[in-house]
This record gives sequence, C-alpha cells and structure tokens, in this order.
Amino acid sequence: MAKILNDNAIGIRRRNRKVLIVGLLFTSPWIIGFFIFQLYPILASFYYSLTEYNLFSPPKWVGLGNYRKLFHDDKFYLSMYNTLYITIVGVVPHMAYALAMALLLNAKVKGQSLYRTIYFLPTLVPAVASSLLWMWLLNSQYGLINMGLHYIGIAGPNWLVDPDWTKPSLILMGFWGTGTITVMYLAALQDVPKMYYEAAEIDGASKWRQFWVITFPSISPMTLFQLIMMLIASFQYFTEGLVFAEATQSTGGPENSLLFYSIYLYQQAFSFLNMGYASAMAWMLFVVVMICALVIFRTSARWVYYGGDK
Repeated sequence: MAKILNDNAIGIRRRNRKVLIVGLLFTSPWIIGFFIFQLYPILASFYYSLTEYNLFSPPKWVGLGNYRKLFHDDKFYLSMYNTLYITIVGVVPHMAYALAMALLLNAKVKGQSLYRTIYFLPTLVPAVASSLLWMWLLNSQYGLINMGLHYIGIAGPNWLVDPDWTKPSLILMGFWGTGTITVMYLAALQDVPKMYYEAAEIDGASKWRQFWVITFPSISPMTLFQLIMMLIASFQYFTEGLVFAEATQSTGGPENSLLFYSIYLYQQAFSFLNMGYASAMAWMLFVVVMICALVIFRTSARWVYYGGDK
C-alpha cells in the first residue's frame, strides 16, 4: 500500500514538473523579453545614476554625486513644479469631467451608442496630431476659442505665449482626451445594482443623495484605479508639452513654463548626453511617484468600498 502511494506521489510530481516546464516554455518569450528589455535597463539605469556617463566614454563612478547635484539644480525644482501643477490642477478636474460625461452617457436616451462613439473618437487621435490641432484652436489671433470668447465680450489670453496660460491651455486640451476614462467609468456605472436605486427612490432619496450614497461608493474602486493611473501619467507628462514648447522655438516654452520633468530628463539624456544625471532624475521620479501612490493607497480605506466589505 505504501509503495502504491509513493508511486502515485512520484507520478503527481512528474506531472506537475511537466506542466511547469510546458508553462515556462509558453511564457518564455515574455520572460526573456522582460529580462532583456525591462529588468536589465532598470538595473543598468540605477548603476548609471551613480556614475558620470555620456555614451562615448566608460562610466565614471561618482556615487551619490548626481543625486546631490539634483538638489542644487534650479531647473530640477522648476520642472518638478510644472509637473506638480499639471498633476494637482489637472488630474481631479479631468476625472470629475469624465465621471460627469459617463453619467450622461449612461442615461437611457435615443442614440446612446452614437453619443458614446462620438465622445470616444478624440481618444483615437495621436497625441502629436491632437496637440497641433489644439495649437490652432488656442491661437490668440484666429483661434476658434478666442473667437468664441470675443463674441461673448471676453478678451481671450495668449494661450501659447503667456507663461501664466501655457499650462492651463494643456489642462484645457486634456478634457478632450478623457474618452478612455469615461468609458471605464461607464462600465463601472453599469455594474451598480439597479435595486439600490429602486430602494432609494422608495425612501424618497434625491438624485444627488443617490449619487453620494450609492453611485460614488460603488464605483470608488474604479476611481482609485483611475487616480493611480492618471497620477503616474501626469508625472510622465511629455508629448503635448514638448509640441507646445517647440512651437515657441524653445524646448521649455515661454520662461520655461512648459519645462516638465520628463522633458528636462529628455534634455539631459539626449541633448546634453548626461546619461548618469538623467538616470538619477528617473530614479528620483520613481521615488516621488511611489510615495504618492503609497499615500493614496494608505488613505483609500476611508473612501474606497469593495463588494465584500461590510
């Protein structure tokens, strides 16, 4: 009897080993790609952040010199300020707007599918193309936005030239590309049980009360996901800012008002070939984003509700 059990155990181990080998073979393209194209660059960038490296000469070890240099670099603080501005001022309004649009698109009206499609279409436009389009819309002399403001008696600002308006112009453009967020919110809204609203209506709850008591708690996990993803994306803000800045014949835009962190990192790496310094900037950005994400996760228990929670 013991011999039979032992043989069965050996057979199970062999089958498990075979399944493991087959699984590894199927996933080997991804595993190899991860080690070569992701893990190695990550580790290499950390090493280079501790060196002085310009691609043409061997790395020279400087220890924490690049990190100390960051805290004495005025443009480091300026680029971080510009990035934080886009993050703080832009993320929450964009999320609120996307949620409002999702609530409207969730209404049972004729042509609902058409409205959803039309609203999502701008998301399919490449970032460079949409930036060029909005540069025309925001032109202070013949742009449609300033023309519309002129008709209602408001003098439109110099969106692309005035340093005080360059970042708000990018935030304004960002509302046009919230289609993906809206669709994800729409999916979350459709998962909210209808019986909750029926019970609330019987109790006499207003639509506003239903939103705060039923809708928002039910979609709070999606809100948390969107907040984290948009936080990461805003700290890596690059394409739109670079296109707007280069239109003014300056990489940083008027008075460096468009010198975002990723753009400054790009400058250091590929314009000045300060690869070590750029790697240190990348790791500093990683630390900042990680801290912000951890803070959000720590505080999410107060406002995020899951289906299994009591």
